[in-house]
Amino acid sequence: MTDESFTPDATNARAFRDALGCFATGVTIVTVAGDHGPMGFTANSFASLSMDPPLVLWSPAKRSSRFEQFAGARHYAIHVLADAQGDLIQRFIRGGLGFEGMSYHHNAEGVPLIAGALARFDCVQHATHDGGDHLIIVGRVLRCVRNAGAPLVFTQGRYGQFSASE
Repeated sequence: MTDESFTPDATNARAFRDALGCFATGVTIVTVAGDHGPMGFTANSFASLSMDPPLVLWSPAKRSSRFEQFAGARHYAIHVLADAQGDLIQRFIRGGLGFEGMSYHHNAEGVPLIAGALARFDCVQHATHDGGDHLIIVGRVLRCVRNAGAPLVFTQGRYGQFSASE
């Protein structure tokens, strides 16, 4: 293995993306009460930010057709998917079924909630920051839920489960 460095630019965008893919992330679905009904967005750009106050962040792509709905949402919920919830990813990507034919309920702020997530964070938008081709959305956590189970993990373009090393 060699450590060959490069400066990310338009000519090597795929190599930059592949290098970023070496960092394993969890998989989330962010939900909002959209102008025309409930909406969801599959995202792995989720991170904790602060314990006091309780803040988390996520970053939707500005080129997404659903960007304005999510960027402008005052309240939203971030659902951390459990390892058995991989089927939800396709529902909430571009062209997916979304909430169509799916049961869900709402929180006190009217945000649609997906049952069975490993964890959920009900948020109010705290701040936004320009992040290049993404918007960094910081949310103040109003409530959170944690369920037993293992996370769905995304790395190097694939979804899977976490296996602890000894």
